[in-house]
This record gives sequence, structure tokens and C-alpha cells, in this order.
Amino acid sequence: MRQYTTIQGDMWDSISYKMYGTESNMSILIQANTEHMETTIFTAGITLNVPEVETENTNLPPWKRV
Repeated sequence: MRQYTTIQGDMWDSISYKMYGTESNMSILIQANTEHMETTIFTAGITLNVPEVETENTNLPPWKRV
């Protein structure tokens, strides 16, 4: 599992975008870091767990997706 150290002003959606390239995995980050689930805006220096996720390439037609 990877980790991410916050910078001042980070929020769940921005961290998700930095780590996964999309805001839609925000709930995965929150579930992996339940001790911070009430945090809206992070201070600097908090280490968060970043689980690996399966990425689905939706730009390809269904028969070419792996």
C-alpha cells in the first residue's frame, strides 16, 4: 500500500485526483483512513494510506477491455 503525506489545504477529492487521476476514488481513501474521516481540510504532514485500485479503461470498447 502506498502512502501520501498531506500538504496544507489538501482535501479528500484533491488527494484522490493526485493519487488516482480522478476524484471518484475519494471514498476508497476515506475508508482506508477512518481515523481522519471527519477531516475536511488537512493540515500539512499527515500520512494517509493509499490503497491500490483496479482501473478500468472506459475509453476502449467492451471487447478490448481487459
